Amino acid sequence: MAAEQDTQIVATREVLRQLRPHLPGDDEGYLAVIRSIMASDGYRLVALVDKGAVCAVAGYRLFSMLYCGRILSVDDFVTDEGSRSLGHGARLLTWLKWEGCAEGCAELHLISRVARESAHRFYLREGLQMDCYHFRALL
Repeated sequence: MAAEQDTQIVATREVLRQLRPHLPGDDEGYLAVIRSIMASDGYRLVALVDKGAVCAVAGYRLFSMLYCGRILSVDDFVTDEGSRSLGHGARLLTWLKWEGCAEGCAELHLISRVARESAHRFYLREGLQMDCYHFRALL
């Protein structure tokens, strides 16, 4: 489900905080952060719901880059720790690929910290390729 309404966004909080524990733990604070980046940067949030519970969450943006054209860039991708290895992550990633195609994107991009080795194995198994280095500088 696309998490666009306040109640849908808040329903993603506990799963997304497993990946981003620094996010506010209260409904109002969490909603304010998500709404802010939705408004300023075009952030979109989607959740996979199974038996009435959010079991996987992804946050993404659509934009264009000179070197590759229009892309779907995944900021956040997490499956609830109690629901892993049940196919939820694969289903959500398949949906993101479909969404990228529907939005006219040429590629799906996802940045993952080097320490997340189990996530990397999942991404490689799901057909993503590791094809560049991502550099950053703290400002």
